[in-house]
Amino acid sequence: MKFLHLGDLHLGKTLSDFDLIEDQRYILEQILGIADKESIDGVLIAGDVYDKSVPSEAATKLLDYFLSKLAHKGITVFMVSGNHDSDDRLNYGSTLFASNQIFISAVFDGTLHKQSFANEDTEIDIYMLPFVKASQVRHYFPDENIENYDDAVRTIIRNTPINKKAKNILVAHQFVAGKGVDPALAGSESVGTQSVGMVEKIGYDCFGDFDYVALGHIHSPQRVGRDEVRYSGSPLKYSLSEANNEKSVPLITVSAEGVKIELVPLKPMRDMRHIKGTLKELLDKKNVKAPDDFIYATLTDEDIINDAMGVFQQVYPNTVRIDYDNSHTREIEQVDISRIAENKSFPELIGDFYRLMYGCEITEEEMDVMRTVAREAGVINEAD
Repeated sequence: MKFLHLGDLHLGKTLSDFDLIEDQRYILEQILGIADKESIDGVLIAGDVYDKSVPSEAATKLLDYFLSKLAHKGITVFMVSGNHDSDDRLNYGSTLFASNQIFISAVFDGTLHKQSFANEDTEIDIYMLPFVKASQVRHYFPDENIENYDDAVRTIIRNTPINKKAKNILVAHQFVAGKGVDPALAGSESVGTQSVGMVEKIGYDCFGDFDYVALGHIHSPQRVGRDEVRYSGSPLKYSLSEANNEKSVPLITVSAEGVKIELVPLKPMRDMRHIKGTLKELLDKKNVKAPDDFIYATLTDEDIINDAMGVFQQVYPNTVRIDYDNSHTREIEQVDISRIAENKSFPELIGDFYRLMYGCEITEEEMDVMRTVAREAGVINEAD
């Protein structure tokens, strides 16, 4: 049997002020085309289906369209919730959906639910683990010692009867890490020593009984610990640090011999790129390519360009952000922030900052404006 592994669709997401719903529709159509070409039996959707817990109307309509197309093609869907999803909203209508072979597990109820299938020579059990917190699992297993997310997931698996003669697949949305190695982040997640986006770390070795683990939560596609424990990654680039990522969808072939994994490339309607140079260089006609892409631009001009965004968007209408890399910004980066305010008055601090940024002295009129703003913000008092 063949499966496509998806995760982190984030339907309804925006990129700065840009609506991505048409980009998301475009990439889902591409995935439907892959499903046809490869004669897919099932699609595994590993959470963060929506970008917000209260999704937009456009987002819900797009998910309805995608699931309806899969059902019409006779493709079975296995979908779990992620930390961005509302459990109740994603779970709504799940009983009705199941009659069309769309299986949704959005709320953990104490059981790791599964669906079983068999072809000529292989029995396949697909388990669906919605996003869970330690406190949720503790409620169902009060006698277990559950102190963190790792304990919680191990407790769920340990209390689930798993047929080791079958090929077992798990769909889950958690922060799973390798042995001493954290997964490569995509920029839309923040990471501490134990968590990504407030989701605690889980060791990949707890999934030893599963032949394939379809993970969601990390947006960069990658394996974790072994090839068969894998983040599909988001189908689109959602942050600047993903600009050089090659997006793909894992094609999973399960047979009696084992699991085969192939990454099928995805090509977006509008790519995300980071370009760097002077304004003149970047907007020179011979250097302009794919102007409809989402652009992050770093200008190396020494002087600040007036209305740089407006000028840039005349050529690249989907410019997301502009910043600078020049002698002034590099000098600022080398400043010891912890000592910059020592024994200095407010005017001295503002004057130093102005010289670093613009290479000249601040005028009295400009200083008066800064004082007024600082007083209103409570940074200085009326006497300063």
